Parts: sequence; structure tokens; C-alpha cells
Amino acid sequence: MPDFSFDDLRRFPDVEAPNLFAVDASDRLILDEAADALAAAAPGEVVVIGDRYGALTLGAAGLHGSTRIRVQQDALTGERALARNADRTQLSGTFESMTLDASLVEGATVVLMQLPRTLAALEQAAALIARYAHPSVVVFAGGRIKHLSISMNEVLAKHFSELRVSLARQKSRVLVASGPIEGSKDDTIIRSEFHDDLQLWVAAQGTAFAGTKLDIGTRFLLSFIPQMQAHPEVAIDLGCGTGVLAAEIARARPEARVIASDQSASAVASARETMRLNHLEGRVDVVRDDALRSQPDASAGLILCNPPFHVGAAVHADAALGLFRDAARVLRSGGELWTVFNSSLSHATTLRKIVGPTDVVGQNAKFTVTRSTKR
Repeated sequence: MPDFSFDDLRRFPDVEAPNLFAVDASDRLILDEAADALAAAAPGEVVVIGDRYGALTLGAAGLHGSTRIRVQQDALTGERALARNADRTQLSGTFESMTLDASLVEGATVVLMQLPRTLAALEQAAALIARYAHPSVVVFAGGRIKHLSISMNEVLAKHFSELRVSLARQKSRVLVASGPIEGSKDDTIIRSEFHDDLQLWVAAQGTAFAGTKLDIGTRFLLSFIPQMQAHPEVAIDLGCGTGVLAAEIARARPEARVIASDQSASAVASARETMRLNHLEGRVDVVRDDALRSQPDASAGLILCNPPFHVGAAVHADAALGLFRDAARVLRSGGELWTVFNSSLSHATTLRKIVGPTDVVGQNAKFTVTRSTKR
């Protein structure tokens, strides 16, 4: 087996910058806490959930000899980074990327996990493991201390009879859960909520941003739909989340082909259910994509975008740049990109450079809405 070094791992194709890293102390601590369990696990008994760029998966393979690892990553960029890093470290073939369902964890004895940002996502994963993994399974779930909460302990304690908290190291901790509680509910069902003001169902699974609620940026952008291009052949909700913008533009522009695109597997599942609940599944194509990589050049007349302003837990302006560049490529000449963003960000200037003439069409105490027209 080749020598393995975390230094060989990169974030690409995700955003790369000097202050953004492919590996952190929590990855190393999870692997160290799990070392004995990994050594005892048979091929196919190790599962990794929420690996960001491959540190847990490739660390288990390269440092502990694990094989046939089953891996689930919500972000498509994470999957692609893992594949590239596996090639770089000569560890391709040691793992399989899978979806978050029973087949991912069935019979597993060791689960390595980066703790997710939402309790709903942790609940979903914990219930799935407790119900379908081997009775001897041990879960090593870690993260940076500043992102941990006592509520995470409580979620795990609902599904496992034993819970140990590791000593802190380099501002990280690991929650070690074992003894799955028989009869734990399989909490993979997508939640939904009806919004009377919009007459719209919103569905959400796991890590979907804002859950079943409407974040205030999206709500602000929705108010400008009457001003958007009247007859686009193709309209796209870029970074669709739960699919609210896609659903509303489909209802407002019934002649348009509408595409809802997101790199998050949880968001895609949520958006599909949102369309089903609103009887729009035949009107809106929901796709998992890295920005708009699968869409042809000059193919859309209207794109709506509520871009992220975080990369992981860090505020980073580059989080939106890839979306803007792909929008510029996919828009036809004269097409419109409507964007909502925090008013403290300089996105309007960036949009003028990347897309074309950009007007501020709305602004409130927190958000700005712009219309950019493709040159």
C-alpha cells in the first residue's frame, strides 16, 4: 500500500484558498479515536458519512487498511474531490459512493462521521444507523468544538444506549455512540410545511438549507417575479435548495421549461418532494449538478439565484463566483440573472464583470436584489 499523507489532499473542484483546508483536526481525531475499531473491522464493514473532501475515507484506507468502504457525501463537489484525491493517493477502488439509505449502513460495524450542521440531518443519520447497522456498530462522530452543541449528544442518546465524549484536542471532539436502541425510527421521511401566504408546500430533508421555512432572502426575491423576463423558454433555479424559487417561477411562467439545480443530494431530494406536493413534478426538472455544469451554453433566458455566502463554516465571497460564472455561460444573449444577496457583499460589481449590465432593483435593511443582463 502506498504511503498516505493528508498533505496530498485538496478541496478541488470546490473553492480553494489559503484559509480553506481539505483536512482539519477533527478528521484526524475521528480516525485516531476509531483506530482500534477500524483495525478489527472486516472489508465492507466501515461506513463514512459526511466526509468533506476524503480525509476520513482515505485516512481509513491509507492509514488503517480499510477496504470496501461505503461513503455518503451530501455535496457533489465533495464526491468529486474524494475521487480526485483517491487517484492522487493511489487509493481508488477502496470505497464506493452511495446515497443515504439503508443499503449505506446495513451490517456496518464502524461509522465515521463529520457531525452535520443541522440536528435534523444528525437525527436522520443516527436513526438510519441504529436501525440498519450491525448491533455491535460504533459511531465516531466528530467536529470542531465551536460547532458542537449538547443537543447533538441528546440526538445520539435517543438512538444509542451508550455515549462517550472524547477529550478535546486541537479544538475538536468526538462523540462515540454504541449500543443501537432496538426500534429506533427510520427518520428518512422528508418533512413538509404549507405556507398559507404563498399557497405553497415546502419539503425538506436532512441538511436542506432553511428546512421547511422560507429564508428571508428567498422571500424577498420572490416579490420580484412579476418584473422578471416574461417569456423565457428555459428558466433555472440555481442552487435551488428546497425548490421554492423553481416552484414559484413554474407557476408564474407556465409556458417555460423550469430546471431546479443543486449540488446537495439532500436539497435535490427536498426539491423533488416540493414539486410533487405542489403538483409540479411534470413542470420542473430537478437535477443534482455542480453549479450548471450539465447545462449547455446559451440555453436559458432566466436564472434565479440565492447564492451561499459561506464555504463550510467560513464566510467567503468566492462561494458565489462559480455560480455566477456558470450562469453567465448558460444565459443566452439578453437573458437575465436575478440574484439576492446580503447587502454587505460586493456582488453587484462582480456580476457586472462576469455577466453584464447589472441593476439594483430592490434593497431592504439586509438584502439586495439585482438583475444582470447577459451581454
